[in-house]
Amino acid sequence: MINGVHIGTITYSYRSMPDQSAQAVLKYVVDSGISAIELMNGPAESFAGGPAAQRGRGGRRGRPQTPDEQAAQRGAADHLKNWRLSVSMDKYRALRKMYTDAGVTIYAGKCLTPSMSDEEFEYVFNVAEALGCTHTTLELTDDVAQLKRIGAFAEKHKIYAAYHTHTQGSMTAFDQAFAASKANLANVDLGHYVAGGNVGGSTLQFLEKFHDRIASFRLKDRTTPEHGAKNLPWGTGDTPLKQILQLVKKNKWTMPAAIEIEYDVPPGSDAVKEVARCLQYCRDALA
Repeated sequence: MINGVHIGTITYSYRSMPDQSAQAVLKYVVDSGISAIELMNGPAESFAGGPAAQRGRGGRRGRPQTPDEQAAQRGAADHLKNWRLSVSMDKYRALRKMYTDAGVTIYAGKCLTPSMSDEEFEYVFNVAEALGCTHTTLELTDDVAQLKRIGAFAEKHKIYAAYHTHTQGSMTAFDQAFAASKANLANVDLGHYVAGGNVGGSTLQFLEKFHDRIASFRLKDRTTPEHGAKNLPWGTGDTPLKQILQLVKKNKWTMPAAIEIEYDVPPGSDAVKEVARCLQYCRDALA
């Protein structure tokens, strides 16, 4: 919390770090000075005893998968699904305690996909509850039936489904999701929004209009399409980061703002240092 604004990060920011265990990710978070996170499913499921992530899903150098590779991928997916439907939530409660004891709140988790079965949906929302999340995030879909289905699960579990956008973000991008369920909220990426061209209105206008339907939002500094839609170190792009943070502060909105590192980490630095640098940018912007 910085002057009333909740600042966190998504643990995807640390993907370049060598150890992706939940314990290591926790250390990265704490060393960055962060106390609230959107947790990717990889470290969480690994901590709970899940199967190792499959690598090499596609053919090398972009070639099509062989039948054997396709069969192996299907087998791995089935194995993961079966594990998810059998794992005890006690393991996730233990993960939550480990993070809480270190002063870190898990406000959201990222695992849900529309292609999952109803049983897997139950798993995802049960995990979110065990971790203490207020919402679970997923990529925005334009399938109205899925938006209604996901929203129904969110309403049942009293945990919001928050849809993430890339450059398709706009003033109307979430209209279908919002209409499908009161439990469907936005996890809008305001950097990607700028890179998509600020369609229909600016990031500030989006916040003003939809602040009561935003579960959390992600921050990065991207340039407009006219400037190449680049992903840059904070303070060097076109995203109005300072104005965004000050608007949240002025209105006393409570949704978390998540730092997300997607620019190239400079030589001599690492993701932990870069998250800390972005956090300092937030402090300066909110001073």
